[in-house]
Amino acid sequence: MAVNNRHPVVIFLGQPNCGKSTLFNYLAGHKAETANFPGTSVRHTHSLVNIEGRLLNIIDLPGTYSLNPADPAERVALIHLFQEKPDLIINVADASTLSRSLELTLELLELEYPMVVALNMMDMAEKKGVLIDVKKLSGRLGVPVVATIAKRGRGVRELLDEVFRCLDERCPVTAPRWTLDVEEKVDALARSLPAGFPVVANRRFTAVKLMEAGDVFCADLLSDIEPACRVEVDKARKDLESRRGVPAYEAISAERHHLGQKIFEESSRVMRGRRETWDQKLDGIIMHPLLGYPILLAVFMLFFFLIFKLGSPLESILLKPFEEWRSALAGAMGSRFWYHLADGLLLGIGGGLAIVLPYFLPLLFLMAFLEDLGYLARAGFLLDSFMHRIGLHGKSVSPCILGFGCNVPAIAATRILESRRDRIITSLLIPFIPCSARTTVILALVAFYLGPFWALGFYFFNLLVAALAGKAISLFSRELSPGLILEIPSLKWPSARGMVSKVWLQLRSFLKFAWPVLILGSIALGALQALHGEKAINGVLAPLVSGVLGLPRELGVTLVFGFLRKELSLIMMLQALGVDYDNLLAAISREQILVFTVFVCFFIPCLSTFAALWKESGKRIAFLSAGLSISAAVLLGWLTRLIF
Repeated sequence: MAVNNRHPVVIFLGQPNCGKSTLFNYLAGHKAETANFPGTSVRHTHSLVNIEGRLLNIIDLPGTYSLNPADPAERVALIHLFQEKPDLIINVADASTLSRSLELTLELLELEYPMVVALNMMDMAEKKGVLIDVKKLSGRLGVPVVATIAKRGRGVRELLDEVFRCLDERCPVTAPRWTLDVEEKVDALARSLPAGFPVVANRRFTAVKLMEAGDVFCADLLSDIEPACRVEVDKARKDLESRRGVPAYEAISAERHHLGQKIFEESSRVMRGRRETWDQKLDGIIMHPLLGYPILLAVFMLFFFLIFKLGSPLESILLKPFEEWRSALAGAMGSRFWYHLADGLLLGIGGGLAIVLPYFLPLLFLMAFLEDLGYLARAGFLLDSFMHRIGLHGKSVSPCILGFGCNVPAIAATRILESRRDRIITSLLIPFIPCSARTTVILALVAFYLGPFWALGFYFFNLLVAALAGKAISLFSRELSPGLILEIPSLKWPSARGMVSKVWLQLRSFLKFAWPVLILGSIALGALQALHGEKAINGVLAPLVSGVLGLPRELGVTLVFGFLRKELSLIMMLQALGVDYDNLLAAISREQILVFTVFVCFFIPCLSTFAALWKESGKRIAFLSAGLSISAAVLLGWLTRLIF
C-alpha cells in the first residue's frame, strides 16, 4: 500500500457515498497522495499526518458494500487490506441509512481488527427523523462509535481521541455471533482447517468466506486449497444450504441483514409524521422524468457560462505582462537561436498561467461543487435512458461523466462494466467526450474570439458527435445493455474544505505533469523554428493542413505536439504564427479558428489517454481509437471548412 511501516496504519473503509473521503480529506488536508496498489492500476489515497505530535499513515480505500465484492477494483483493494493487516480500521457509516450501513460494519467486525466506527452524516439522519443512541449502538457492536458530521468537522476531535486510545490499548474486537445452525457449520469448518492453511484475518473469518463465496473469493487469497479441505468446504456449504433452503451466501447475508436491522431498531428511534424535507422536494423536481432534463440543460449552460465569465477577464489581465515581456525580449536578444528558446519558455509559462489556468481552475471548482452536492449522480441517472438509446450500457454513464474532467481516469473506470464488450465500446467513446483540456481550448479560442454562444454550440456539437459515435460503434454488437443500478446520494451543501482538497489534487497533477509538458513543448518548437526544422514537418502535413482544412501551413507542427497535451496545440498556435494572443485574428480568420478547434478537439487522443487505452484494452483497441479520432477530426474539420 506504499505506506511507512514505522507509523500506525489507519484505514478508512465504508460504503459509497457515506462521506468517507470527506472525513479523510479533513484529516489529510492538501497533503494526500494518490497511488496504485502494487502491480495493479487500482488507486487509493494515502497521507502521513501529524496529529498532536503523533504520526499516522491514513489510507482511503475505495468504497465497497461488502468484503466479498464483484467489482474487480474493490476486490484488489480488499485483498491488500487482508494481506497487509492495518493497525486500525475507521469504519465510516452513513447514519441516515444506518440499518444498511451496519451490514458492512458487522462484516468488518468479523475480521477482529481494532476498529472505530465514525457514525457520519448525523445531520442527514436527524432530517429524516432518525434519532440514534450512540452509546447503546457502541455497546451492541462492542467497539467505539463516534457521531460525526465530516463536512463541518464535527466529532473529528472525539474520533481521533478514540483512534489513539484504541491504538494504545489495542481494543479487543469480537466477531458477532449468528443463529445456532449457521454458527455450528462455521465453527466446524474453522476447526477443520489444517495447520499452515493460508488464513485470512482469523480462522472463523476464513471459514465464513469459504462458505460464502468459495473459489470466487478465494482465487486470489486462498489459491492453494488442499483437496481434503475443499471437500470440507463443499460439505459445510451443502449442509447449510439443505437446512436453510437457499444458497449459503444468501443465508449468511440474511444473518447480517437481520442482525443489522435488529441493532438498528434497538439503538435508534424513527420519528413518524415528519413533513417532507426541502431536499426531498428538490429531488422530486430535479429528477422528474420531464422537468429533470430542462434543469440538466440549464445547469450545464450555467456551468459553461460561469467558467467563461470568470476565465475570460482573468485571461486578459494575466496575458498583458507576458506580451510585454515577449516584446522586450525580441528587442533585447540578438541571437536568433537563443531568442527562440527563451520565447518558447516564456510562451510555455505564460500559456499555462494566463490561458489554461483561468479556465481550468473554475472548471475544477464547479465539477467538485456538483459532485459534492450530489448532482452528478442525478445527472447520471437522467442520462441512463439516453445511453441506452445510443446502444450503451447504463453503467457507462459514470465513466463518461468522469471523462468531462479527464479521459484517463474515465477509461480506468470502465472496469466497473462486467462484459468486455461494454468496456471496449465505452473506452472507444470516452476520447470523444470533451475533457477539461479540450474545454479550455474551446473557451480560449471559440468563446474568446467568436463569442460564448458559439462555444456553447460547439460543446453541444461535440456531445452530439460522441453520441453518434457511440451508436455507430455499438451497432457492431447485438448484445443488449442491462439496466443501471446507481446509488443516489443525499443532496448536501458541499464543504469548502472538501472542494479545495479535490481541486488541489487535480491542480497538482496539472502543475507536476501537464504544465512541464507545455513548457518543454514550447521550447522544443522554439528550437525547431531556430533550426528551421518545423518547415519539414509543415511540408509533410501541408496537404492535410492547407489542402483539406484550409489552415495556415505553419500550424502543421502544432498538431504533432498536440498529441502530448491538447492545450499545447493552443499555446503553440501563437508561437507558430508568431503573434500575440490579442493579435491572433491578424494571422488567422474566425472561420479558421473554428476549423482548427474542431480538428484539435477530435484529433488523436492525448498521449496519456492513448497509454490508458493500451493498458486497459490492449494496443489494438488503442490504435483503433486513434484511427477513429483521426478520421472524425479530418472529416469534421473539412465539413466545417465547407460550411463556414
